[in-house]
Amino acid sequence: MIKVESATRRYGQLTAVDRVSFEVNKNEIVGFVGPNGAGKSTMLKMLSTFIHPTEGRVLIDDLDAVEHPLAVRRRIGYLAGDTPLYQEMRVEKFLRFIARARGLEGEALEDGLATAIDLCGLAPVLKQRVKECSTGFRQRIGLATALVHDPPILLLDEPTHGFDPMQVIAFRDTLRSLRDDRAILFSTHIIGDVEALSDRVLIIHHGRLLGDGRVEDLAREAGIPGADLEEVFAHLVRTTAPAHV
Repeated sequence: MIKVESATRRYGQLTAVDRVSFEVNKNEIVGFVGPNGAGKSTMLKMLSTFIHPTEGRVLIDDLDAVEHPLAVRRRIGYLAGDTPLYQEMRVEKFLRFIARARGLEGEALEDGLATAIDLCGLAPVLKQRVKECSTGFRQRIGLATALVHDPPILLLDEPTHGFDPMQVIAFRDTLRSLRDDRAILFSTHIIGDVEALSDRVLIIHHGRLLGDGRVEDLAREAGIPGADLEEVFAHLVRTTAPAHV
C-alpha cells in the first residue's frame, strides 16, 4: 500500500532524505525510528504530499504522490508532528468541520465522528475549546482528524507526544485495533512504542535507511544476535558515518 523508491529530498546543499526505499503492506504496523534530524518527518511529509521528493518516487495504493496528490490524500490519515488545531473551536465542532472538509456528510459523517471520538477517547472534552484541553488530549484530537474518514493508510508522526503512561497504553491498544486492512507507519523516539507495536522496524540516520526488518533479523544482520531494539538502534547509529551533504 506504501511503496518508496529511492526517495531523496534536498534543501539546498542539505540532503534530508537520501535514496530511501521501503514498503508498508496491508495489515502491517511499521515503526520508523531515528535520532532528531534523521529524516523521519521529512519522509512522512513526502508520503502525505506536503512536500515532493527531489528524486525518486513515492507511491500510495500504486498512485504517484506527486502526480495524484488529491487522490493520495483521500487514502491517508496523517498526524503531523505539529498538527494545526483551531484553538477557539469546541472539540466536537472542530472534528465536524474536519469531517466535512474530508467530504463526509449525512450518515457517513456521523458514523465517522462517532468512531473517531470513541477510538481516541474524546467524549470527556467534546464541549471544551481546543485550547482548554491538555497536551495529551490535543494530541488525541489530532489523531481523530486522521481517523475520521476511515483511511486505509495511516501516517503518524510522534503520535504519543504529550501522552501520560495510561494514554500511551490506550493508544497502543487503539493502533492494534486499526491494523486490520490498513497499512500503518508511525515515527517515534520511544523505543518501547516500536517494540510493543511494530511488525517491522525502519531505522534511519542522517537521511539514510540503516535497517528494515524484524528486530531479531536486524540484530543478526548487525552481528549482535539476541540484542533488543535499543541495542540494535544504538549500534547502527554509532557505526554509521554521516551522509554526504
